[in-house]
Amino acid sequence: MASMKVVAQNRRARYDYEIVDTVEAGIMLTGQEVKSCRMGNVNLGGAYVSLLTGDPILKNANIAPYAFASGQTEYEPGRDRRLLLKKSEVRKLQAALAEQGVSLVPLEVRAGRHIKVVLGLGKGRKRIDKRQRIKERDMKRKIQKGQEY
Repeated sequence: MASMKVVAQNRRARYDYEIVDTVEAGIMLTGQEVKSCRMGNVNLGGAYVSLLTGDPILKNANIAPYAFASGQTEYEPGRDRRLLLKKSEVRKLQAALAEQGVSLVPLEVRAGRHIKVVLGLGKGRKRIDKRQRIKERDMKRKIQKGQEY
């Protein structure tokens, strides 16, 4: 398998959600979007995946216009983009999303021969859980530095 370079990450998603499972999906893009993705001009902040119509659709993912594209004046960076998954994977995700408090969020975009989006099935974290996680991380950091807590 060819190596895939991570071109964009949604670090906030790993903070806001406890990721239970991940799925890799293809994404339908135009030619200039592919080139823009390869250059790393992707922002997943606030992006999410909708399965309401039966097809997985990536919403609010911002792919900046390709700087060297010519002729295409009307380009919408935040448009909805269809994700490519097998029917069995879509059914499995729909079953998981039927559970309360479970969301499907894009975690990262990878570029190799094809552009792929890694989706995470996550349970939302409460504010208290987030604070607890920060405390644990700080304690581990101090222990690694060799300081007494």
